[in-house]
Amino acid sequence: MDAFFVSVELLRRPELGGRPVVVGGTGARGVVAAASYEARAYGIHSAMASARARRLCPHAVFLPGDHAHYRAVSERVMAIFRSFTPLVEPVSLDEAFLDVSGGLAVAHRIRDEVRAREGLSCSVGVAPSKMLAKLASEAAKPRASTDGPVVGEGVREIAPGEELAFLHPLPARALWGVGPATLARLERLGVRTVGDIAALPPETLVSALGKAHGRQLAQLARGIDTRPVEPDQQVKSIGQEETFARDHHERSSLAPEIVRMADAVAWRLRRAGRAGRTVTLKVRFADFRTVTRSSTVSATVDDGPAIARTASALLAELDPTPGVRLVGVSVSGLVAGSARQLTFDDDAGPDWHDASGAVDAIRERFGDRAIGPASAAGAGGLRLPCRGEQQWGPNEDPSH
Repeated sequence: MDAFFVSVELLRRPELGGRPVVVGGTGARGVVAAASYEARAYGIHSAMASARARRLCPHAVFLPGDHAHYRAVSERVMAIFRSFTPLVEPVSLDEAFLDVSGGLAVAHRIRDEVRAREGLSCSVGVAPSKMLAKLASEAAKPRASTDGPVVGEGVREIAPGEELAFLHPLPARALWGVGPATLARLERLGVRTVGDIAALPPETLVSALGKAHGRQLAQLARGIDTRPVEPDQQVKSIGQEETFARDHHERSSLAPEIVRMADAVAWRLRRAGRAGRTVTLKVRFADFRTVTRSSTVSATVDDGPAIARTASALLAELDPTPGVRLVGVSVSGLVAGSARQLTFDDDAGPDWHDASGAVDAIRERFGDRAIGPASAAGAGGLRLPCRGEQQWGPNEDPSH
């Protein structure tokens, strides 16, 4: 999808068309989720600090992200994709791989259908492999300009036999798996383009990058990518994290935050019909040092109090006095079904299974914020994190 979050917002705010628009966290610690092509012309891009984006373009319009709305639109777009083929592998809210015959004709029909039904534009890459299709879709996208987007091809096809002619002139960072650290190592070998990588002996790449990574890049640089489209990928973990508007320096102030996040994770687990065995706590300090701690419990969990107890025990191993700017709680080792089971452990705490079911029923009927942990209650009501709400950092509203 082209500038998906911004494009969705412009459908609701058409008066902002043609202006530099940025979607994401609007507070001092916010992060850019998406930028219009007008904003990109000023150097603004996703994952950039919102504060820096404001300096680059002071007259840009900053909008807080609305993850729930984007997810709803995404689900409708994915349904359009599935009307062409059941083999759809969503990569994110705004991107998917499709395994479909028909080539260019189907690509244009998909673009037309998305435009007609949702008022949104997308760019499509057609190629023999997933990696090449991804790169082709990027080549088909519009280009940034202060006068508005410069229209791209919309659809780009890489036919069999044309793979290397398209791939080798691209910069080395275009390949999957080439991040800043890998790129620095490759540059020391004189690498600038994908073709330069392909020209290196595989043994050289293995020596510089390690066995698995080196072999993978050697294959990708030669256009070899045999990974299939996987429409039924299983979720491996469910988590929630939040960047705070102000650092926390005491465990007592972090405790209710962990309870809030544990409750949100537990609700999503139950809605997905999953329970898990491993609870992970993620902590990012004021200096951006990030640590994770995990604990695998004897019985699967899907209720907030059990997840919060384990996460709190992990927090007790860390010293928050330097300042904590972000905390995350997640559960992995997922299995299908409920976590309820009989136990002879007197220290396991009360059985929350029935209570959790009642909480779920209330939320389904009256909304997410109808009920929650007492520690999340304040003058403005419940502060319960919703999925995706904090992924772009806190907004200017201090209640967030």
